[in-house]
Amino acid sequence: MGRSRVTYRKNDGQSKGHQHHQAKHESSSEQSGSEDEEGTSSFNPTIRLAMFDYNQCNPKVCTGRKLARFHLIDSISLSAKFHGILLSPLGKTTVSKLDKNIILESGLGVVDCSWNEVDATPVAQLKAREHRLLPYLVAANPVNYGRPCKLTCAEALAAGLAIIGQMDHAKLVMSKFGWGPEFLRLNEELLEVYANCKDGKEIIVKQDEFLKKAEEDAKKQRNQEIDLPPGFSDEEDEDEEEEEDDKE
Repeated sequence: MGRSRVTYRKNDGQSKGHQHHQAKHESSSEQSGSEDEEGTSSFNPTIRLAMFDYNQCNPKVCTGRKLARFHLIDSISLSAKFHGILLSPLGKTTVSKLDKNIILESGLGVVDCSWNEVDATPVAQLKAREHRLLPYLVAANPVNYGRPCKLTCAEALAAGLAIIGQMDHAKLVMSKFGWGPEFLRLNEELLEVYANCKDGKEIIVKQDEFLKKAEEDAKKQRNQEIDLPPGFSDEEDEDEEEEEDDKE
């Protein structure tokens, strides 16, 4: 299954934030979900989806390849020029509603390569009109369920579509995987927040606010005192011990 590694950095004034790599396809065939087309949305997509495929992954469990089998994505030559928005680690800003017109006109793309070979993959040689990063999101694929940023190619595309307000198309992409709708459910709040941001900078601000609050909530939970059952206290234990001493 194609995976997308997304590392993120809290807003420190630098442009490098969220790195997006399409990555290793795990060996379990369960990850790609069912091939059954029943229940597929009647939505007719108008946005072109594309991927630069380095052929490093098992095609039977690759999410990008699966979308291609449903004719939802084009695999393009590594030497070709992609005129749309490409989700890649070369981006200097986060994908946002400002990219909507370009995506509607020329498409949204991803880079499909293996985790094991990502450092040696010449992503910098790819030609695209614009490179963009993804903000913080949680994976729902079986291998990395609940882990931050370790998205599949399909999850990355769905995220980009949702952020520019194309949720129907995002749902269509995710409908091809048994676990797909869970990705949109897990990230519903964040995707809605990101979609309402005016640009990538605001998305980073909202992302950092979310992460800060999540960190504070986790800290409070760790420090929270254990609730004792009603009527139980250390004072009652002390009173009982004093009564027993008096009897003696």
